[in-house]
Formats: sequence, structure tokens, C-alpha cells
Amino acid sequence: MKIAGVILAGGLARRMGGGDKALLPLGNRTLLDQVIARLAPQVDAVVLNANGDAARFARFGLPVVADSVDGFAGPLAGVLAGLDWAGAHGFDAVLSVAGDTPFFPQDLAARLMAARAGQPIAMAAGPGAPRAARHPTFALWDVSLANALRLALDQGTRKVVQFSDAAGCATCVFEGGDDPFFNVNTPEDLQAAQARAKG
Repeated sequence: MKIAGVILAGGLARRMGGGDKALLPLGNRTLLDQVIARLAPQVDAVVLNANGDAARFARFGLPVVADSVDGFAGPLAGVLAGLDWAGAHGFDAVLSVAGDTPFFPQDLAARLMAARAGQPIAMAAGPGAPRAARHPTFALWDVSLANALRLALDQGTRKVVQFSDAAGCATCVFEGGDDPFFNVNTPEDLQAAQARAKG
């Protein structure tokens, strides 16, 4: 199976004061550098979902795909952009990850693949009640979902789990250690990530 990794970085970062969270510094690199370093070994290609002028990401050397749905429709729009790119380039599936989550598992793709159990989507979850602890932006999506997702977005669906539950979704629970899905939403989160990166 050929998998395209799609980094979701199309949000508005309101709690960080706007701008591109993925370009914030973490250690001697950026959040995006850290995410790419974790994702690239797990997939056959990496694509960045971001809106606006793609030139600001030029140094990363990645294809940049914008949302095809107007009005910042959330992560589902980014997943659709990734599915459309993957389908046009001969990939079978998309592994979505968040651009503000620099410590996600290095075996994410393998474990989601193993958890699929015939479902078109496999989603990561933390320990505890799997449905309550799901991490919707970390999922493996079959490219065949593109048209159904486009229709759902056109009809107003915005919650990832609303679409994934309807389409068919397996869950893979990641346990132990520090939260691998810790994400940077606030300046305080960035400070915590800096400390964790140093550790």
C-alpha cells in the first residue's frame, strides 16, 4: 500500500495570536521540521496542507495543497485536500497528522495499518475509553473516501468523528509514557514543548 503523509497546517491558530503555528521554533528547528522528521520515514511521500501563499513553506521542499472548501472548514477540509492529491498521484491511502503535534508516535503508520480490520479509516486514540480519547487528526484514510468526504463537507459536516464514524472507523490505542499527541495551542503549550524537546 502506498501512503501519502499529509500534515494539517491550515488552521487559524487563534489561541497563538494567528499566523502559522507550524513555523514556530522548537529547539533549533521549527514545529514543522519536527513533524516532517517523524512523518517522512513512515510514508512514501509528504504533503503539506496549508492555505494562503505557499511560498512561505518553500524551504521545506514539499507539495503544498490548499483547502478546496471555502471558509476554513477545519481538518476535514485538509484531509480532503490530501485525499485529492494522493488519488491524483497514485497513492492508496493518506496518513493525516497535525502540524502542531511534534511528538507523535514513530510507528503511527504501521500501527494504524494493523488496526484497520477492513475499515476505510483507522484513528489514533490515547489510553482510557477509546471513543472519548480519540485523536481525530491522526488517522489513516483510504483514498476512496474522497467523494463521500467532499459531499459531507458540502452538506455542512465539520467534525472529523462525525464523518469517520459514519464511514467506518477502527481505533488504535497508544498507551504509556508522555502523551505522544500533545499539541501546541497556546504560548504555554509551546514552553512545555520546548522543555520536553530538551529532555
